[in-house]
Amino acid sequence: MRLNWILLPLALSVAAMGALAEDDPQRGGEIYTTCAACHGAQAEGNRSLNAPRLTHLAPVYIVAQLQKFKAGARGGSGASESARQMAAIAATLADDQAMYDTAAYIATLKGGVSVATVEADPELGASYYRQFCAACHGPAAEGNPALNSPRLAGADDWYLLAQLQAFRGGSRGSHPQDRTGKQMRAMAGVLPDDAAVAAVVSYIHGLGQ
Repeated sequence: MRLNWILLPLALSVAAMGALAEDDPQRGGEIYTTCAACHGAQAEGNRSLNAPRLTHLAPVYIVAQLQKFKAGARGGSGASESARQMAAIAATLADDQAMYDTAAYIATLKGGVSVATVEADPELGASYYRQFCAACHGPAAEGNPALNSPRLAGADDWYLLAQLQAFRGGSRGSHPQDRTGKQMRAMAGVLPDDAAVAAVVSYIHGLGQ
């Protein structure tokens, strides 16, 4: 089911054009062949290419991020090289339906279990997570569509670490159109130091095992 992760301007334009067609995973699989070069045939991710696993994410969240990349709300000036590469890839997608089809295909894949790479104190991370993260992302990091909060359980810990650092440093979540990114930037900023960030990531990773 498509929920409210879609960027408002794009959602309004879709409404004006009428309902989108039914999602087509088969067509999405054809589009995904370009994505597989970095994210893997089963969307399992590839750390050497800074390409995260995708299979734990709800399709609507994947679409929302593709829309952000295509609109320039992610991957613009000041973003990481991998984010800029994603913006370039998203720009090649013909329309929102292509994004929905691709996300529907990813939902059919089995990317396996994410391997731990971040060494930190998960008990300390649990304390921070419950204080600052659980209200939006859920007690088990299962996500909450009503709050535009993605599932975090099952994500690569190295990617979560990189994204929290990006939010804290301002290379993600600073674009005026990235409303949810701004919210995450504010929340990432309440973590006191790098050790706290790593601890939260370690705790989240444990929830996905």
